[in-house]
Parts: sequence; structure tokens; C-alpha cells
Amino acid sequence: MQSMKEVVKEHFQNEARNFDEIIQKIVPFYSQMIDALIIVLPFHISKDIHVLDLGSGTGTVCQKVKERYVNAHVTCLDFAENMIIVAKQRLKVYPDVKYIIGDFYNFEFSQKYDAIISSLALHHLRTDDDKKTFYKNIFDHLTDNGVFYNADIILGSNKYLQDIYMSKWKEFMQNNISEEEINSLWILKYDTEDKPAELIHQLAWLNKIGFQDIDVVWKYFNFAVYGGVKRK
Repeated sequence: MQSMKEVVKEHFQNEARNFDEIIQKIVPFYSQMIDALIIVLPFHISKDIHVLDLGSGTGTVCQKVKERYVNAHVTCLDFAENMIIVAKQRLKVYPDVKYIIGDFYNFEFSQKYDAIISSLALHHLRTDDDKKTFYKNIFDHLTDNGVFYNADIILGSNKYLQDIYMSKWKEFMQNNISEEEINSLWILKYDTEDKPAELIHQLAWLNKIGFQDIDVVWKYFNFAVYGGVKRK
């Protein structure tokens, strides 16, 4: 029997070629969310920075980093080999990009980064304790004044809000895909594979770990971009 990690990996392996098309149909205002993730990085566009993208997928975020921060040294981490293959093709004009195949539970940071970012990935960490531990690991591997920002699916603070979030999410998807696909595929995957956490809890974890200037820089119901700075 497959472990949940193997199930999730298999899905991403199978979806790699069509991922960019799929994500636009199921994540509200995906492009706007990713733009928010990139523009809040507090660096001059010509600064020599090191950036790690956790769960880099097909390389969309890495590409936007390289386009905006022309001297950025970018590392893409993903546990699905097919995603890395697609990313390498997308980013072939940037030969200095590094690629690592690995998952969050086994990844060992080998250096410190000026920015660590992630999109639609960290909610796969199975428990709150897993998330807290990984956030602490991120903090420890940021340079002084380095930043961490995460674009991800989150939970509402109570059942009423969560019900609204789910309703608005389904409403968005209904404009792009059938009701049957929504329920039998995407909501099923959400219920069985995803482990999002309440946004307010995650902000508290970041604060306790030592992040400063914590903020939510973009939000649409159950999708948000949030993070903070590791001050000297």
C-alpha cells in the first residue's frame, strides 16, 4: 500500500506536463498570488542574492525571480522528478539555476539564503509540529535580514469562515471545470492529501520562532501569501 507521500508524489508526477494549465483553473487569481510572492522580496533588482524555492514545481516562481532579480542565484527543490524536468526546460535560458530532487522531510540545507520562498507546497507537511519544525529550519538557514514568504492554501479560523472559503473556492473552479471534476478530483485530493493550517496559527508560529515584520501581503479567502524577516 502506498504511503500518503507516495500518493502525492505520483499525482505531481502525472500532472507535471499539464500543471501550468491546471493550476490556473483551480487556484483563484494564481498569477496575482505569485506576483505578490515575488514583489515583496526586499532586494534591489540587481543585487546578488541566493533564493531557494521549496516545492518549485514547473519553475514558474523561479522564472519570475530570475526575470525580476537578474543576478539572483536560484535553487529549485521538488520531490517529483517530472516537475524538475519541466522546470529545466522552462529555465534553460538560465544555466546557473540549481535543481534538487528531494522532499521536505529529508532535505538538508547546505547553505543560508537571502530568500526562501514556497508556493502551494508546504501544506503537504502532515502535522502542525512538522510545519513548526520546518519553519524553524527555514529561519535558521536565512541570512541576516533574509526573508521567508509562503503562498499557500490555508484554513479559516472557525467553521463558519472555512465553509465560506470552501464555497468561494468551488465557485471559482465552477467557472473552469465541471462540478463532477471538482468534487471527484480536486476536493477529494484536498480532503485526503492536503493538510493546511489556520493562517492565524501560522503567523503566531513565525513570531515565536523569531521572524519579525510578519505580514499577510495577499489573500483571497483560503489562499494567502504571508511571511516575515529574520532581523540581525
